[in-house]
Amino acid sequence: MSTPHLLVDDSVDRSLSSVNDLPAGHPERVRVRNQVVRDTLPLADRLAKRFARRGEPIDDLIQVARLGLVKSADGFRSGRGGGFAGYAIPTILGELKRHFRDKGWSVRVPRRLQEAMMSVNAAMDPLSQKLGRTPTIDDLAEHLGIEPDLVRQGLECAQAYAAMSIHGPAERDGGRELLDLLGGEDPGMEAAEARVAVRPLLARLPKRERDILIMRFYQGQTQSQIAARVGLSQMHVSRLISRTLERMRGWLREARAARA
Repeated sequence: MSTPHLLVDDSVDRSLSSVNDLPAGHPERVRVRNQVVRDTLPLADRLAKRFARRGEPIDDLIQVARLGLVKSADGFRSGRGGGFAGYAIPTILGELKRHFRDKGWSVRVPRRLQEAMMSVNAAMDPLSQKLGRTPTIDDLAEHLGIEPDLVRQGLECAQAYAAMSIHGPAERDGGRELLDLLGGEDPGMEAAEARVAVRPLLARLPKRERDILIMRFYQGQTQSQIAARVGLSQMHVSRLISRTLERMRGWLREARAARA
């Protein structure tokens, strides 16, 4: 497997060296820069793929890496030691790490924990191969030279990196979405709260008025049915209900005023 350095040959360094002294907007410098970028795209793509399977779409990572490549081509100056690859690789990796640090989190967490999570993720595979098993928190802490508690927090904050879509499948057959499993507002909650609020008010009413309200609003009887049970006319029952409810509203207003 080729290494990133081998994806850049000496012709790239020579091309960039040939336009070192030209101003930034000179047509020849722009032409050479664009050609260098086209020739070294495999370098950027290879570096982007190092960060695959970390919760970000690979296409996004490739775009970030290629942006880092363009910045490298613009900023490289020969004669400072090292070729273009030695300058471009840390520049591209810096862009990728900055992307994860600043753009990839569903829930913002402290920078210290973000860096701890990335260090733990980077150490997990090589340490697993070395130990022949999944490393423990203490193994990772010793390997990285940090406190076990910081390793633990780094692992926990990974849960904040990528949020699940509520429109994602809730079952393997894809029959329902996660949204279908979320709770909603209970339409009976408001009625339950109202019943609790009026209970002490009902206790203050005379028995006949209280019985009529219970039959009407708790038992769902019509005014005609109530009138037949209590020996009154339907019109009389209607007036009693209206008068009683207005009295209870007055008590509620007095109670709210007293609390205020």
